[in-house]
Amino acid sequence: MTTHPPRTLSAESRDTFWRSLQTMNGARVVIAAVLLVYLSFDSHGLRGSGPFLYAEICVAYLALAVGFVLTAAYVRRNFMLQLMTQLACDLAVISLLYLAGGGVRSGLAILYLFPLAGCAILAPLVAALFCTATVTLFMLAESAYRVFVGDGELVLQSGLYCAAFFGAVLVVNRLAARRIGQEELAVQRGIEISVQQAVNRLVMANVGDGIVVIGADGQVHAGNPAAQQMLGLAGPDLRFKLSAAPALQPLAQAYADWRADPAQHTSFVTIKPYTDAALEGVTAAWSARRDLAAHLKVRFAAADTGDRAIERSVLFLQDVTGIENQAQQLKLASMGRLTASIAHEVRNPLSAIGHATALLGEDLDSAVHLRLLKIVGDNVARVNRMVEDILQLSRKVQPHNEPLALAGFLAELKAEFEDTHGLQRDVIGIADAGPATVRFDPLHLREVILNLLNNAVRYASGAPSSIRLVLVSDKLRHMELHVQDDGPGISPEVRAHLFEPFYTTSSKGTGLGLYLARELCLNNDAMLDYEYRFDAGAHLDGSRSSSGRFVITFARPTAAPASPVLA
Repeated sequence: MTTHPPRTLSAESRDTFWRSLQTMNGARVVIAAVLLVYLSFDSHGLRGSGPFLYAEICVAYLALAVGFVLTAAYVRRNFMLQLMTQLACDLAVISLLYLAGGGVRSGLAILYLFPLAGCAILAPLVAALFCTATVTLFMLAESAYRVFVGDGELVLQSGLYCAAFFGAVLVVNRLAARRIGQEELAVQRGIEISVQQAVNRLVMANVGDGIVVIGADGQVHAGNPAAQQMLGLAGPDLRFKLSAAPALQPLAQAYADWRADPAQHTSFVTIKPYTDAALEGVTAAWSARRDLAAHLKVRFAAADTGDRAIERSVLFLQDVTGIENQAQQLKLASMGRLTASIAHEVRNPLSAIGHATALLGEDLDSAVHLRLLKIVGDNVARVNRMVEDILQLSRKVQPHNEPLALAGFLAELKAEFEDTHGLQRDVIGIADAGPATVRFDPLHLREVILNLLNNAVRYASGAPSSIRLVLVSDKLRHMELHVQDDGPGISPEVRAHLFEPFYTTSSKGTGLGLYLARELCLNNDAMLDYEYRFDAGAHLDGSRSSSGRFVITFARPTAAPASPVLA
């Protein structure tokens, strides 16, 4: 491998060649100045040993060196021409000094290493060997002449110098070639990394999922626009800790849980509106989210940095609400065609089957037959309930959202539900709602809460206050009704489809209850969602248990409401 001329290399390598040439020019100036100072005061040595004007040669060499510096600085073209011109001048001046000094005994032969090493670094190997061979022939010829005239016997020393020059040129050229090759490889890798970074930035900027890069201590290092929108972040500088933003505490808690148990790499979190104005200045990257709660599916992944001292994790965020809406639209598109004829095509045959089953039940006495008839009747009732739910989807009734006092409404609904299900009076606990009022159609709110209570009673333990209705208000006048029980939380797999129509985990369910409840809330400018929560000391050993709750977020009242009691 030989060192190529600069025009065959990258721009960075060509700049390196020009910098090396300037370094060589600077060294030439120093050498010329040292020779001039030293030899100008040498009145008994080299100065008087030959016919040449030694000091004048050094002055001329210094002037040439300064000229080479200026030329390389202002005329950055014809690199090889400049290099070979400078090397020719170096060899000529050093040869004159060598002759004036008396040949090899003067010790000036060592000066040849400077131009020869520079040629080995900056020129191809052939040119470097040519210059070395020229110096070798000159030195051997000069030594042979002195032997011929009987003025020297140092031919062997000249030969050793020449052999050393060849060895030095070969070694320096090999090292320089390797160095240039490594630099070219580094430049190529740098270009590839730059291209990859540009592609990564483009993908992160346009991908629909949110991407957040976070450190082991919860420090956020980067985030794409989708993540900024989901989390309510703003600005190019996103360096802050998750724990510093109160609204991001659920995400910080989920990240801490994943670090404790990496097997749980998926979680669901609810990012609620930012409510504490006193903490808004914690970070300039936080823009107060005022009117939107985001329910996110978070997937965690650890980046392989190769350095344990620098740990990075990547959080992939998905807006579950958007995914749910897409799934619902696909299902409702096909269901809409069914709704138009479902009353005639399904309800009439169901009525006939139910009537025939009732008549058979009056004439049959066998326990086996009665049990079979009961199975038929139960399934008829289930299908009929599904039909009613489907028909209800198409009824967009204008809600009567007059102010509704929650305290009396919840108390009446509690008593009715306990009588219907035969529950003890202390199973359902209601926090004091005070004089709080909301704008929600009473019939619609009744359907929503009854649906949530039916789900809660299925999984609650039945202990006192195992089911709780809690009204919460924040400083931004948002009011929420929490419906929670002491049963296990919904798994992430079920949560991903919780509000999809026709999705159910119960053999007796239709899969439309929660979907209808959310639709009724939307019809009243409210929102129904499910969020995870963590309760300390829920177990006898004081450990923390994860659970969940349904949250109804009411529309913000237009007038100043009375202050509800915080749970």
